[in-house]
Amino acid sequence: MPEVPGVPPAQQLLVGLARLGQAVRIDAWRNNGPHNLSPLQADIVTFLAEQTGPRRQGDVVGALASTPPTVSDAVKALRAKGLLESVRDPQDGRATVVRLTPEGDAEARRLGDVSQVMSEAFSVLSEADLAAMLRGTATIMKGLQDRQAIPVSRMCLTCRFFRPNAHPHDAARPHHCAFVDAPFGDAELRVTCPDHQDRD
Repeated sequence: MPEVPGVPPAQQLLVGLARLGQAVRIDAWRNNGPHNLSPLQADIVTFLAEQTGPRRQGDVVGALASTPPTVSDAVKALRAKGLLESVRDPQDGRATVVRLTPEGDAEARRLGDVSQVMSEAFSVLSEADLAAMLRGTATIMKGLQDRQAIPVSRMCLTCRFFRPNAHPHDAARPHHCAFVDAPFGDAELRVTCPDHQDRD
């Protein structure tokens, strides 16, 4: 019987991640909501909702790995839809920053809800499988960030409050968050967190 040629696991994983990314984008188009948001517009609303204050357009460009003209067009569309407003930067009167309007905040909350299709797809995974996938995803993201291949995300693995494996005898919650002073497990790892502070 002929041997099946081997395919490197990393290559298979990359194909799988590409398919998942495609599924997420398709789901975003299908769930564009009452404001008919494009995936980029939805990403901008979500990004601004995760920040502690207004941000310059350049910050949005860097965070979403997009281009200034593309983000500028999306910001204009979001302003026209009443989800976003531009105001003078309190730190520099010559510059402007963008922030969500109350309607934009409401849309960000809607976007934070996982769609039924995605919920059903993830429901087939056990908690252990979800935790392993989250740990693997966060580890790959950190590796890519270290190589400056993707924008920096406010994630546990790069946070000064993160203490990995601080509780080695607690298999369910081996890590520790010094910000909330509590142990937690892989299933609670965050790839974006409003309380994140860069590790020096």
